[in-house]
Amino acid sequence: MTSQTPSVLVNAHNHNAENPLWHQQHGLVYWTDIPNGRLFRYDPTPKNAAKDYEQIYTGEPVGGFTIQADGSLLLLKTNGTVETWREGKVTSVVEEIAEVKGTRFNDAIADPEGRVFSGTMAKDNIKGRLYRIDPDGSIQEILQGLLVPNGMGFSLDYRYFYLTDSDQHAIFRFDYDRATGHISNQQSLIKIPTDKGVPDGMTVDSEGYIWSARWNGSAVYRYSPEGQEVLRIDLPTPKVSCVAFGGADYHQLLISTAREGQAIAKDNEAGELFHLRVAFTGQPELLSRIGL
Repeated sequence: MTSQTPSVLVNAHNHNAENPLWHQQHGLVYWTDIPNGRLFRYDPTPKNAAKDYEQIYTGEPVGGFTIQADGSLLLLKTNGTVETWREGKVTSVVEEIAEVKGTRFNDAIADPEGRVFSGTMAKDNIKGRLYRIDPDGSIQEILQGLLVPNGMGFSLDYRYFYLTDSDQHAIFRFDYDRATGHISNQQSLIKIPTDKGVPDGMTVDSEGYIWSARWNGSAVYRYSPEGQEVLRIDLPTPKVSCVAFGGADYHQLLISTAREGQAIAKDNEAGELFHLRVAFTGQPELLSRIGL
């Protein structure tokens, strides 16, 4: 366990802050408040000492998003809707996916070739699925049988693809073919005991170690590429939703949290965006190239 304690970066008061991403081109932190259908961004430079943040979008819930190579955002929303966002202008990429109407995308990641992976949540008689969106805008269903597909990542050599399923309390590892975007050979790499919270969003650092946020676990965990726990960073609020690296040198850990179901009077830091400078280094986000 580390003796360091994350501090509040942005008093966001979000219902469920998720997917903090450092936008290298803009020098800004972006994130989504999923249930309220809002996107935000924050400028962490010293001139912004007041720690104000800006709401840049409101509408259908955005379950995940990526940064495009041209600096725009790719939004993955309800009913399989995919859109690009550029300074308030929204352009449709995929209107909807019939098989997932009534549910939504949850988390997303670009791969090194500019494709995008994103899962849709199981709901009632709708199966949870993993989709891959190719640069030409075509969409491929590549995995079924998921419950709450969540955080994703890649090994440093791009041999492996990682996928979290929160309701299965597991982080899975797949063989990954960079040339085709194909995944295979699903294996359970990290299994979380049901009394230790739920694995949520994740990232991979410059040493290939996996960082996983722990919903109802009040912490962020660091795991070796072999799946061994090596570090825990505690948070002052239980619903820790996602973790990412940012800042110009990628030594800032960005951690989102939720106030969903919390007794706010007793837990007034729930739903805030936290940060912590660490000795470890993250990696720049892979950029999507959908429609570019």
